[in-house]
Amino acid sequence: IQTMLSSGAKGLILDLRFNGGGFLEGAVDVTSEFIESGQVVTVKQRNPEDSEVIFVNGKARVTKIPMVVLVNRGSASASEIVAGALQDHGRAQIVGEQTFGKGTVQEVVNLYGGSSLRVTIAKWYTPNGNDINKTGIEPDVIVERTPEDFENDVDPQLDKAIEILSQ
Repeated sequence: IQTMLSSGAKGLILDLRFNGGGFLEGAVDVTSEFIESGQVVTVKQRNPEDSEVIFVNGKARVTKIPMVVLVNRGSASASEIVAGALQDHGRAQIVGEQTFGKGTVQEVVNLYGGSSLRVTIAKWYTPNGNDINKTGIEPDVIVERTPEDFENDVDPQLDKAIEILSQ
């Protein structure tokens, strides 16, 4: 980000396509680079008293540069948290295809004999209260990338992001 800022960049494309996610803390850190204040995600547990609203961490360095986020069906989990927060805050336009819809929090329970069990303990909601699970993030601008596009090294989603930033 520092290199981008010192180069005088006038726009930013965050490519979250085929990003299957990661840890919640990483999603908060990434989102916090682009939003000065506000909510990133709500983690709703079965018991409402255990639910938690998570906010940006106050480390925003890139808040004014126009921004587009690229997503597709391979964007899931933590990448959906980032895309959803940036979309709900009006910080970035989302371009591409509907995301995967992995909006659950799992806990791993180790079992006897080396096995483990993954138990869903909560669901993620965007700052505007949208349930990510099974629905995903709906792009502001829907642009598909076909298998033929991949074969021919054509990227209409990236082309659309560049077009948006050029306006």
